Amino acid sequence: MKKLEVVKSKRDFNDIIQNAPFKKNQSFVIYIRKKEEEKNHFGIAVSKKLGNAVTRNKLKRQVRAILDEEKINFPNHRDYIIMIKKSCVGLSFSKMQNDLENLIKEIK
Repeated sequence: MKKLEVVKSKRDFNDIIQNAPFKKNQSFVIYIRKKEEEKNHFGIAVSKKLGNAVTRNKLKRQVRAILDEEKINFPNHRDYIIMIKKSCVGLSFSKMQNDLENLIKEIK
């Protein structure tokens, strides 16, 4: 993901999580906020309850890799916050990818 495609500010994260509708499955929760700007922005949230910093960073790297491949399948004009659930910790990369792809299909 490029820096221009990332939601970084805490205010934006909190606003999207508190006010936006969401879709979820066993591994992820995706919050979706419509906006006027044409490009999509993505944010990844991982709770400290999921493990130490190494584990959380590994999960974020894997989700970023999946997003780089799947960006074109997301509808435009939206901000997305992807929250990783505890059930993702033991999953293989291919299972995570399938779960996220299925959730993206539900969003469409």
